[in-house]
Amino acid sequence: MPTVLRSGPYRFFFYSSDGEEPPHVHVQRGQAEAKFWLDPLRLGRSVGYRPSELRRIGSIIDANRPQLLEAWDEFFSRAG
Repeated sequence: MPTVLRSGPYRFFFYSSDGEEPPHVHVQRGQAEAKFWLDPLRLGRSVGYRPSELRRIGSIIDANRPQLLEAWDEFFSRAG
């Protein structure tokens, strides 16, 4: 479960079993967690976040999307 980005209270990470799916990132803050697809950027699922917070998280992901996609490619090319 590598952490690929931290921003404020949010931790952005992958599960090691995620490589069979298209690129996405999980976001956690306390007990809240969401999954965002990276290309195109869209919310997959969310538990415990308000809509305004999801918009903020989406903006963070959008600003860091190249870094997140690169981390995805590097992690899952080594894992596979």
